Amino acid sequence: MTDNKQSSFDDRSRSERLQFGIEESGIGVWELDLATRELSWSKNARELFGFTGEKPISYDVFLSLLSPGDRARTVQALKQSVDAGDKFDVEYRIERRGSGACHWVRARGGVVRAEDGTPRHLCGIIVDIDDQKLLEDALRSQQSQLRSILDTVPDAMIVIDGHGIMQFFSSAAERLFGYSEGEAIGRNVSELMAGPDRARHDNHLDRYRASGERHIIGIGRIVTGKRRDGTTFPIHLTIGEMRSGGETHFTGFIRDLTEYQQTQARLHELQSELVHVSRLSAMGEMASALAHELNQPLSAISNYMKGSRRLLTGSDDPNRPKIEAAMDRAAEQAIRAGQIIRRLRDFVSRGESEKRVESLAKLIEEAGALGLSGAREQGVVLRFSLDSQSDLVLVDRVQIQQVLVNLFRNALEAMAPSEKKELAVSNTRVADHMVEVAVSDTGGGFQEDVKSNLFQTFFTTKETGMGVGLSISRSIIEAHGGRMWAETNSAGGATFRFTLPAAASEDLADAT
Repeated sequence: MTDNKQSSFDDRSRSERLQFGIEESGIGVWELDLATRELSWSKNARELFGFTGEKPISYDVFLSLLSPGDRARTVQALKQSVDAGDKFDVEYRIERRGSGACHWVRARGGVVRAEDGTPRHLCGIIVDIDDQKLLEDALRSQQSQLRSILDTVPDAMIVIDGHGIMQFFSSAAERLFGYSEGEAIGRNVSELMAGPDRARHDNHLDRYRASGERHIIGIGRIVTGKRRDGTTFPIHLTIGEMRSGGETHFTGFIRDLTEYQQTQARLHELQSELVHVSRLSAMGEMASALAHELNQPLSAISNYMKGSRRLLTGSDDPNRPKIEAAMDRAAEQAIRAGQIIRRLRDFVSRGESEKRVESLAKLIEEAGALGLSGAREQGVVLRFSLDSQSDLVLVDRVQIQQVLVNLFRNALEAMAPSEKKELAVSNTRVADHMVEVAVSDTGGGFQEDVKSNLFQTFFTTKETGMGVGLSISRSIIEAHGGRMWAETNSAGGATFRFTLPAAASEDLADAT
């Protein structure tokens, strides 16, 4: 055998071997004659389409076998390959002859040109991908189910890569942070953080990659999140770690704690109110007991004073008028003390009060006579700056005097160790038809931590105090529709302010 014949045999054998290998692997071979529009298929290709024999198939017959939804796309891809020289790569469904069942295949190929560059044939391979499509559909269904589950989970879920870049952003995360999934993916997760956590986050990731030492993975903690609009809110964050494609990813589960903290604050408030009511009930019982126990001795004091005054009627003592006046004053104060105790008991137990139009100047004067007794002897300078245009208020006289007496006595005690002793009382008209009263002293004032607890029941800075005076005073003012607060004044002492309703014109008419 000559060398040329041996070479031809070897080439033919090689071609046959390649053809055999392709056929055995399940790959079909096809060729489209662009001039005659006829298709030539290998054995495998024909079996895929349900044909036998070796007769070429027309291009139109081929198109008729395709699923109607895939025909236009396949024709467009073929035209693009012929006109532009692009690779032909299309997936489509075919309806096998005789079975009526659809089957997925993938056709790939390229253009074969003549010496003058004219496209002559489109040749390629065709592969059965039906099993692959079934797997893809199953995976797509699982992904859809997983997505549906994640969309209904109230907690937000975010997946980041090892560099902190967001790869997944659930629907709950969209609602929570205000970003859409498209906006969030590709951004650094630190943009969802506030304060120092934002600045330290990337360093935490770098340290973990270098050392592998866990600090927060698998441990839930409370941090502060930041929404797209810049507002911050408390969140509970739990982080998990996973490996995918040889890369480390982190999954964060995030729960908004705003409503939870508000609920907790409200529960705490309700608990405080319950304790407050319990204490008020105890005070009501104590006030009732005090009223019962003190009414008799106070009445006895008043009677003794009146009896003593009658005994002085026949006396020639030159000091008799002064003694009689002192006894009358003492009897009045004993009666007033009894009234205060009884009214305090009624207020604590039932919250009732008798409001009338009263002169604020007169209330301050009478309360000062009781609460500021001995003030001048202690060197206290009294300054009363009262506005006559804001004098009439609608109040319960005894209750407001009780408030004033309490403030006056507290001021005297606070100024006892001070070198400068000055007590100032003023009133002024403020908004919403209210009158503001201010009582200022030059004592030691109070610290901020004390200031926040001043009006708490049973809180006191005095060694022998009960801690109910300011609490009851504020309750009285609030029962009148006003409010009471404290502040440090320019002299370093304390200023207590409270508001009272100004008497309206109809109230003045009722009072006349």
